[in-house]
Order: sequence, then C-alpha cells, then structure tokens
Amino acid sequence: MKKKRLGEVLRERGQISSDDLTRVIESQEQGQDRDNQGSLMHLGELLLKRKLVSKNDLTSALTEVTRVPYTDCGKLRKIDSAILSLIPQALARRCCALPIEMEGDTKLALVIAEPQDLQVIDELRFSLGMELVPHFGFREEILAAIDKFYGSEESAENAEGGADDSSAAGDSGVEFVSGSSLRRNINATHNGTQNVTHEIQSDLLQKATPAVRLVASLITTAAKKSATDIHIEPQTADSVVRFRIDGMLRDYQRIPRSMQSSVISRLKILSDMDIAERRGPQDGRFLVKIAGRSLDLRVSTMPTQYGEKVVMHMLEADMLLREPASLGFPKEIAESFQQMLGLPQGLVLVTGPSGSGKSTTLYYALNSLHKPSINIITVEDPVKFNVLGVNQVQVNTKAGLTFAASVRSALKQDPNVIMIDELRDKETAEIALKAAQSGRLVLS
Repeated sequence: MKKKRLGEVLRERGQISSDDLTRVIESQEQGQDRDNQGSLMHLGELLLKRKLVSKNDLTSALTEVTRVPYTDCGKLRKIDSAILSLIPQALARRCCALPIEMEGDTKLALVIAEPQDLQVIDELRFSLGMELVPHFGFREEILAAIDKFYGSEESAENAEGGADDSSAAGDSGVEFVSGSSLRRNINATHNGTQNVTHEIQSDLLQKATPAVRLVASLITTAAKKSATDIHIEPQTADSVVRFRIDGMLRDYQRIPRSMQSSVISRLKILSDMDIAERRGPQDGRFLVKIAGRSLDLRVSTMPTQYGEKVVMHMLEADMLLREPASLGFPKEIAESFQQMLGLPQGLVLVTGPSGSGKSTTLYYALNSLHKPSINIITVEDPVKFNVLGVNQVQVNTKAGLTFAASVRSALKQDPNVIMIDELRDKETAEIALKAAQSGRLVLS
C-alpha cells in the first residue's frame, strides 16, 4: 500500500483545497520561504504560516503520515537536568531534537523536527548508545524550548560555581582542544603550544559523562607510561584497550560493551569526525595538554566485525627540541648522526619497528637542519608536526598528488634537503636515490 503524503491527507479530509495546496507546494519548490534560522520551511510549517490549516488539523494529519505522536514543546513546563545532559546543547540544536523523558532504563523519548530523517536518528542513537522514542514537533517550538531549558540549566550550573564545567578537564588534569584543522596545525608547532586556544565545542566536550572521564583517564595513563599508541579494539563481549610502549603492544584494561559506542562518539567529537558514519574508516586529530605537556593525537577509526576499532597515535611536539642522546641514541651514534646531517648530499634512512621513534628522529633532523640558507621540503602522509620554516607537502592521492609525483615536484623547487615520509614504492625509492646522487640530502 502506497504511503500517503501530508497534502493528500489534508485534501482528503477536506481541510485544504487543491488550489491552495498546489500554490503552497510551488512556493516551497521555489525555495522562497525560510524560517528564522534561514532553513527551508517544510510543507506543514508553510501551511501554518499562511493560516491555510489549523494547528490541530495539521498535527493530526502529520501523525497519520509519520505514525509518530506530536508533542507541543511550548506546553512543557520542566525537564529533568539528567535528561537534558544526555544530549549536549550543540548537538540538540544541530539535530533540532529535545530530550524529554526516559522510558525505562534504555529508551529516551525526544521531540525532533524530522523524525523521518534516518541519518539524524542514527547519529543521535549512536551518540547516546540507547534506543530512541521519537515525537515530532515544529522546528521553531523545539528551538525555543532548547533556549528555555538548556539556558536555565546553564544558569543553574553557573550559580553553583560551574563545578560541572571543569570536571571533564580540571579534575583529571587534561585539557582538550578541538577546532578547525588550520587551528590545530598552528597549535601543533613547538612555538604554538603556548597559544593553545580553548576552541572546545561547549557542551559536547565539557560534560563529565562516564565516557568523557574514561577517555581522559586513558590518555593521561598512556602519556605517563610514554605510550606511542592507544588501541581500542571491540570484541564479542567487551572492548580491550592496549598501549604500545617501546614498540610492544600491552593490554591495559577492558571497556564494557555498553560504553563502547559512547567512548567512540566522544573520540569522534573531539577529532571532528562524523559520528553517524560507522561503515567506513575516518581520520581526525585533536590536541591535549597534560601537566604542561602538549600532545597531538592522530585518531583513526576502522569498522570491524564487532564495532569500530580506534587507534590514537600520540605525538609530542617538545620532542623536536631535545638532543639526540635524550632520544635514546648512544653517544657514538648521536655523533655519527650529526655528521651525516652535515653532509651536502646523500641518503639517510631511519628504520625500525612501529613506535620505535623513526618520525621523531626525522623531525629532530629537520629542526636541527633548518636555517635561512637552506631550502627544506618534506613529502608526508600525514604531516605529523609543523616545523617552522620548512615547506611541508601533504600527500593527496585522490588529487593525483602521490609520493612519487610530490617528490618530482619538490625537486623542481631548488631544495637542499628533502624529507620523504616513507619510501612506499619502487618509483619513489628510485627518485629519492637519484635526488641523493644529484646534490641533495634526502631523509626517509
């Protein structure tokens, strides 16, 4: 049986004429009518605005079409603060959704402007880790209720001294910084760490939920243990957390399956990823300041049989300023390495297992080589640290900017030193070797 549309139901009920309905649909298709936020108005909102149907007739027809009950947000008098805290204000505003009550222990009832939008429903369900019971409401009513209830909630917190505002960061000694890629890149340099800005996405990053506290605890512990990577791997009954320390993966703890989705969502929000996307891999990054240390975390997600696996690669910008001996080099090797960096041409290869310090060594070399008389170009995937005064190229295979193509272009830029992140194929290796034989110092 074909599903009826709103206009058909209203017309069959005799609540609107065919001519009026046609005129409104044509106006809607032309995109002339917008709400206060600049969004295109839905058919029901247009009909109400032009007073062609009553609100009761419209909500009754919408209930028949969507099979979702209507809730008038304007008549809501109070919402429990614990319910409001389940959906951060920024997410509630973006999805135009207002949580109103719990139905049992695992179901949340919420009023949403577009209950038929499966992508928005999936994003909210994934973020909350619980089943949703949607009610529909009009956009302006929902946004007004968000202003009313979240505004009063924030005022109450401020009146109590703002204890909740700092709990996500201050209690654990962790400060998260998330923003645009450009801002993060600026803050990742060793000169920019003193200017780390608080581009924290308000409630999304500050609510002290169990997932927030767990993520802060994992990162803090990993930093204390000098781990280079954090692995979160979903399994049949739970998720295992492993740290890579001195090149070896070591089990740290297990996360209950009930918290798996909320922990992943927390990391995706911090990394500016799409929390609704679970079927494909994603990459992101964010900054963390722990006891004066500035860490740049590169986050990678990948779908597996039991859920999304997450790997966080931890990079410390201050490592670039250290001496070779402090990086673990014996004195004689450190001296030999410095001599190699002083040569006008040649090929220096840094090899070793994952987490052994290859990238740190290369970036130390770039930092020590940099001076006004030398032109340095790097080809990387991704750019791990920003080094002041070095021309860094980000590989983009989709745009045809492969390692080989990037190195060829770099050779035309009159370089003294070229750093190639990895020699991934024969072509790139051959180009690097020829560059090293023609008066350039090549690092890889």
